[in-house]
Amino acid sequence: METPPEDPKLDATRRNLLGTATLGAVMMAAFSGKAQAQGAGWSAAEQANVKVVNDFLEAIKPKDMSGQLAYLAPDCVYRMTETSPPDKGFEAITNRLKGYVDNASAIELKVLSTFCSGPIVINHRIDKFTSTTQPLLFEGVGVFFVKNGKIKEWTDYTIKVG
Repeated sequence: METPPEDPKLDATRRNLLGTATLGAVMMAAFSGKAQAQGAGWSAAEQANVKVVNDFLEAIKPKDMSGQLAYLAPDCVYRMTETSPPDKGFEAITNRLKGYVDNASAIELKVLSTFCSGPIVINHRIDKFTSTTQPLLFEGVGVFFVKNGKIKEWTDYTIKVG
């Protein structure tokens, strides 16, 4: 009996499901057992990873993208939201964020909570870009993979955009 050809849409849906399931497993592991909230029991390496992420988030406030790039690995992969295609490398990430950063008269990133397990740093935050042309109020969860003191991967997951 002949196998029917694969449907590309079905294959993409399977990949999305597997990716979401994998993320769910990672987050469950991060939020249970060894994962610690707000620094309780973090190792020195975990504290350093959280500092990299926090310093990275602080670096956006002066609206100077070069300050942020210092915390990213040259081959960093960024997803603005869970449904966004990945941006790879400094130039692509800068292009993705530049409009929001350049058009903002004020930028406020408020970290509500932070969790860490090894190289994974997860923060729940509210980002506010005040602008007359491109305002943004975003509540989400950022998941960062830190390697050798640099952010290697970063994805923001949307809770609410308002």
